[in-house]
Amino acid sequence: MGIRLPEMVLHAKHLIQRRSSASKQRFSAAHHHHHHHDDDHHVVPKGHFAVYIGEENQKMKKRFVVPISYLKHPSFQDLLFKAAEEFGFDHSMGPITIPCAEEDFINLTSCLNS
Repeated sequence: MGIRLPEMVLHAKHLIQRRSSASKQRFSAAHHHHHHHDDDHHVVPKGHFAVYIGEENQKMKKRFVVPISYLKHPSFQDLLFKAAEEFGFDHSMGPITIPCAEEDFINLTSCLNS
């Protein structure tokens, strides 16, 4: 795979910007870092993006809204690299899906918040 990590981060930022510019509503920061079901119709607040978390064999992925600042953290970049290897980033406007256990993702984001 010829994608370098900085290119993946840049691509993720572009996807986030496209999705954010299409959004006109914002939901409160109280939803920050919380999981939402796919049938929820929430718009991602400015400065955040949604990712779907779940094991490869798990059909239903869980949605999390996280700050864009996570893109700077090496641990989060490792997850994006794993996602690129697993799913690629060439799907048209599809969600960013990260193949990891929900508990591991929550532990990582807890560390990034502290």
